[in-house]
Amino acid sequence: MRNPRFDEMSAFAAIAERRSFAKAAVALGMSPSTLSQTIRELEERLGVRLLNRTTRSVAPTEAGERLLERLRPLIADFDAAVDTVRAFRDKPAGLIRLTVPPPAASFVLAPVLQRFFAAYPDIQLDISVDTALVDIVASRFDAGIRLSDRIDRDMIAVRISDPIRRVLVVAPSYLARHPAPATPRDLAHHSAIRFRLPGGSFIPWRFQENGKSFEAMPEGTLIVNEPDVAVRAALDGVGLLYTNWHYVKDGASDGRLVQLFENWLLPDTDEFFLYYPSRRHVPAPLQALTNFLRENLKNGQNGAR
Repeated sequence: MRNPRFDEMSAFAAIAERRSFAKAAVALGMSPSTLSQTIRELEERLGVRLLNRTTRSVAPTEAGERLLERLRPLIADFDAAVDTVRAFRDKPAGLIRLTVPPPAASFVLAPVLQRFFAAYPDIQLDISVDTALVDIVASRFDAGIRLSDRIDRDMIAVRISDPIRRVLVVAPSYLARHPAPATPRDLAHHSAIRFRLPGGSFIPWRFQENGKSFEAMPEGTLIVNEPDVAVRAALDGVGLLYTNWHYVKDGASDGRLVQLFENWLLPDTDEFFLYYPSRRHVPAPLQALTNFLRENLKNGQNGAR
């Protein structure tokens, strides 16, 4: 014998509580005839009459009373569980797991965290900083932040930063030992601090001449995959560094680093995007974060430049 379904038991409880098929039908959004058929099938399957009904009244039998007594706490727990899930839809509360690269963590997220948590105190952020591309679905992340050319086409992507400014810098102590390069092609005779990507390739050094872009990749004695190490090495005069402006702006502002080839560098084009798998049923915390970062960009308060 097949056990009763939860919707059948809920239908019985609604009738027994209200002592009326009509009132229960309205509460459940069913027609009285459909509700009556549901109860008949339930009683037949159980082999027990649950409701005594006349043309004027409805009341649970002794078996129905016992069943209703046991069902009340179960239905209350069920309703509470549904309300808990709805809270994630209606209220920005809960955990968001993000995978982000170091620059986005440092220059897009870190400067706005205090304001975000002040606005949404019931949201928790679990931020995993990683240079590698991560499958956010397989790794159970809610969303990620990456440059647009590193995001799969089937993802929903929302721009959250201005174009990223890249610069070529060198310490005066390095220039004291080596003649300054006159053009990017002279970089072949200089020592570069190169940044290795997770797949093994290097971040290309991109320039332009007469409207055409080209890449230069000088050799060097240092290869890193951690920005702070690269910046410290540049400050110490190890070599030239091509990087995000934010990593070196303090050193460039106080003269510890010198910018090279400002007129040769490509215009700022790369931007950071927050991305996630689907538009359907976006969790309220993730929607809140997306709206916050979008508004932050609109107001010119993001730190990507």
